[in-house]
Amino acid sequence: MTNNSVPKTLKYSKSHEWVRQDEDVFTIGITDHAQCMLGDLVYVELPEPESSLEVGQECAVVESVKAAADVYCPLSGEIVEINEELLENPQLVNEDPYGKGWLFRIRPFENETINLLSADQYTKQVASEAH
Repeated sequence: MTNNSVPKTLKYSKSHEWVRQDEDVFTIGITDHAQCMLGDLVYVELPEPESSLEVGQECAVVESVKAAADVYCPLSGEIVEINEELLENPQLVNEDPYGKGWLFRIRPFENETINLLSADQYTKQVASEAH
């Protein structure tokens, strides 16, 4: 994995989700590493808009031809938007995991980003998992 595939401006969870703050809303997706491990996605199940989620709660499912994986919510909050384009075109996650392949947006109940990893910390975690 190259550092290019781990944008420095984002925060990361140990379970391979990324978090980008856009004022009071946070955009969530899965990392380039996660989508590479899964392969070509064929189905994405997203959380219900306006639902409330807790940190670590299963909130979405991404399914590829070879595996299905749960997505865990990296922040507690209320879902304010889902990426409906993914319902028709789940491959957007493979093609552009940090852009058009975002999964959902959440308005956090409190700022829990302190518990997330920096790009460097995440890169080290992925490297240690590979051994």
